[in-house]
Amino acid sequence: MKKNVAVIGVGAVGVEILKILEERDFPIANLRIFARAARKIEINGASYKVEAISDENFDNIDIALFAGTEGAKGASLQYAHKFIEKGAVVIDNGNDFRLKKNVPLIVPEVNKDKISTHKGLIANPNCTTIQAVTALGGIYKRSGLASFILTSFQAASGAGKKAAESLWNETTALVENNKNVCFERLDKKIDKAPEYFNSQIAFNVNPQIGSFLDSGFTGEEQKVVDESRKILGDDSIKISATCVRVPVFISHSEAIYFTTKKDADIVGLEKALNESAGVKYLKDSLCLPLDAEGTDEVFVSRLRQDPFCRNSFWLWCVADNLRKGAALNAVQIAENLTVQN
Repeated sequence: MKKNVAVIGVGAVGVEILKILEERDFPIANLRIFARAARKIEINGASYKVEAISDENFDNIDIALFAGTEGAKGASLQYAHKFIEKGAVVIDNGNDFRLKKNVPLIVPEVNKDKISTHKGLIANPNCTTIQAVTALGGIYKRSGLASFILTSFQAASGAGKKAAESLWNETTALVENNKNVCFERLDKKIDKAPEYFNSQIAFNVNPQIGSFLDSGFTGEEQKVVDESRKILGDDSIKISATCVRVPVFISHSEAIYFTTKKDADIVGLEKALNESAGVKYLKDSLCLPLDAEGTDEVFVSRLRQDPFCRNSFWLWCVADNLRKGAALNAVQIAENLTVQN
């Protein structure tokens, strides 16, 4: 059955949602797009009308996909309840509702059975979490998880379009400044304050994503803990994370060290990965950010056993953070809603 669909926000994730709705031939009866200001936008040669969300005309919408701004002025905090009151189901990509009681937090490959429990609002997890639980979901079902430790290497676009542009601008400026300089005399630091991040992102890495908490971890790292436990429905899993911003435009990479509750071996884990929806396991090759860009899968490689610790293993996974890490996951939730209804 075709649905009346709204997309709220036309930043990097919102644009990706619109592309994916078209690519996957989502059954749309009528599409409306909202942002702060009314205008027209063009995506892949197609023109779209954008309405000002302040007009608050949300009648006859079945599914509302919020592209994700968070905090006191976030669009979902201001407007989600208004869509719900008019009969829409809201799928929110922001952080505001993910850990709220009675709001299902969904990665369809892992817990789509929880979609039907919604009360008008469904939360889309953080990009880092989506990738991790997709990679680990099949392993969890087969062998359980006692713990996992995650180190992420996150693309600039995870912080939005302006963040990715800052990586480009800093890089091109440094190349221009050094075009007539020999390697030994390269000036690798920008000559002005960073445009977006709290430190230079070009030719650099920053082990801080989000604000620091009293624990010494960052908000991004705590999301991995809280969201993973909620999605898997298991608060007994011991989870710790270090999240790092790297000079990559698109696709997050993660190194995950995990320990299973049941006895496990490489053969069994490979079977679990090969049978996991949304996962492409590469036994004999590597998965890299450039390879994952524009794709829908979570790529897993470098599965190996810790020789010193029983039932403990490493894996490496990569996924397009704008697609599977945000837009695609939201659209997949919407697709499941159309089947259920």
